[in-house]
Amino acid sequence: MAKKSKDARLQVILECTEHKTSGMPGTSRYISTKNKKNTPDRLELKKYNPILRKMTVHREIK
Repeated sequence: MAKKSKDARLQVILECTEHKTSGMPGTSRYISTKNKKNTPDRLELKKYNPILRKMTVHREIK
């Protein structure tokens, strides 16, 4: 069954902020959901980056 279009939850993509500055190939991205009513600004979470092998800040992209 399809989701209702009036749902408050959105699917967002989180991308690593430190990976771009490191110069290593590839990207670290995660998919998550957020409630657009509670958090209208961009989401930032600490997630594991397997390429850099450490926890880094991942920020929501559009």
